[in-house]
Amino acid sequence: MDLEQLSGRLLFAVPKKGRLHEEVLKLLSGADIQFMRKMRLDIALSSNLPLALIFLPAADIAQFVGEGNVDIGITGKDMVAEANAESVVEILMDLGFGKCDLCVQVPVDSPYKEPKDLIGKRVVTSFEVVSKNFFGELEDVVANGPDWTQAELKTSIRYISGSVETGCALGLADAIVDLVESGDTMRAAGLHSIGVVLKSEAVLICNRKKHNTNPLIETIRRRIQGVIAAHKYVLCNYNITREKLPAARAITPGRKAPTISPLEDEGWIAVQVMVLKNTVADIMDKLEAIGARDIMIFSINNCRLD
Repeated sequence: MDLEQLSGRLLFAVPKKGRLHEEVLKLLSGADIQFMRKMRLDIALSSNLPLALIFLPAADIAQFVGEGNVDIGITGKDMVAEANAESVVEILMDLGFGKCDLCVQVPVDSPYKEPKDLIGKRVVTSFEVVSKNFFGELEDVVANGPDWTQAELKTSIRYISGSVETGCALGLADAIVDLVESGDTMRAAGLHSIGVVLKSEAVLICNRKKHNTNPLIETIRRRIQGVIAAHKYVLCNYNITREKLPAARAITPGRKAPTISPLEDEGWIAVQVMVLKNTVADIMDKLEAIGARDIMIFSINNCRLD
């Protein structure tokens, strides 16, 4: 690809593979960011917007955004923390997927019951920066106590790039710090969590110096915000007698207020309102109980909300 093709385009870094990749592609599609990625190329030009997608390892995105090599990106909060990029990266919004906890884990029969019990012990992790900061803070808290020497306070944090859950079984460490989503891998390795270092999810980030320099950044943020809101809400339509409207509004107040239209049958009205998708069944039960009729639920493909 000719690098001159990137001139004047917003550079948008997205994960090239891994646990966030597929969800990010769905998000881009919902936001109508059109592109064609050629085989073996990690740069794709948008065909309908002045931007280029840069496919990078998720672990590198925060650094690239923070150093200004790209303008915006999607990665995990854990990756932003591990890159030590909080001061140069602005989190524009949480995206609601890729949720996991970075946890301190020990064997289930371990004598260690909380993270501070591991001060001065051996820990392996692929999150070396975050782990050193976490245990460094614990060491500072107990540093003035009478029961610790400086040698005992120094926790050994060792980096390994993968299969972190085997660290304890292989005798490399007394504990590990690793991501937990469902917990299946942790339990299969005979481990359990004794503390959460940080909670993570996918986030949209930008370089702090570039947020207000390109209006397309805000356009992209609003588009993605609309896609996420559309996944949370559905449109609920129903008919009800006007005298029952106060009870119906108590059940479906809407984000601001429901849309109400008169019907030809005197005394009846039609109501249209957004409701949270995960409350639909309960709402339909309550509406039916107060006499609502013709209750229908419609999906929302996209929206813009205040």
